[in-house]
Amino acid sequence: MAGYAGFDTYAFPGQDQMDWLAANTNFVWCGYYLGPAPSHGDQGWMGARAGLVASGWGLAPIFVGQELSGPGSHAVTGGQGWRDGAYAAALMADEGFAPGACVWLDLEDGPPLRAPRTDYVAAWIDAVGEAGYTPGVYGSHLIAAALHALRPQARVWAFRVNTTAPHPVPGTNFPDLHPAGSGYAGAYAWQLGQDCRLRLPGAPLATMTVDLDSAVSRDPGAP
Repeated sequence: MAGYAGFDTYAFPGQDQMDWLAANTNFVWCGYYLGPAPSHGDQGWMGARAGLVASGWGLAPIFVGQELSGPGSHAVTGGQGWRDGAYAAALMADEGFAPGACVWLDLEDGPPLRAPRTDYVAAWIDAVGEAGYTPGVYGSHLIAAALHALRPQARVWAFRVNTTAPHPVPGTNFPDLHPAGSGYAGAYAWQLGQDCRLRLPGAPLATMTVDLDSAVSRDPGAP
């Protein structure tokens, strides 16, 4: 059983590019970065929801919160998790996402999943739910089961790739493997490619660098 092919990329590539991708590839959904977020200052996707929905795109709103290390903000506490969850929900409302829509917390750090990270994630999930939205969490397949156990109501987007090195991916028919193949059978979505270099002759942008994804739904942000 296949999933639905999607992608995510840091900066909004523009409506013309998205229209071309909708018409010429098997992509049916994309990540939608909310901003400014603690670890994602770019706001390029903001305001694009209506145009993307009109073009038939499914959307996966992404909130890049506090990280344990690396780029971004590092205030990983339960209190900050609650504040960030409430803020993510406010951004969802500002962008016109309906009550019940799913917003995904992006965790860039891998295992182990333990305090204070668990405090932050649990509080973020609780705050999003309290505000009337559905919580989701993106993270390594190695912590996917632990994330689900922490808060079973949260959807899980599992990361598992063959390489993290930049590499070309030819063609316009991209992987749509079912997320159960991610290494966690309960995954709702799967990031299965990182730093993928696409060549798109005829598109407004002839090259793009994206992460490739699949999901059990053609609209992973839908309630």
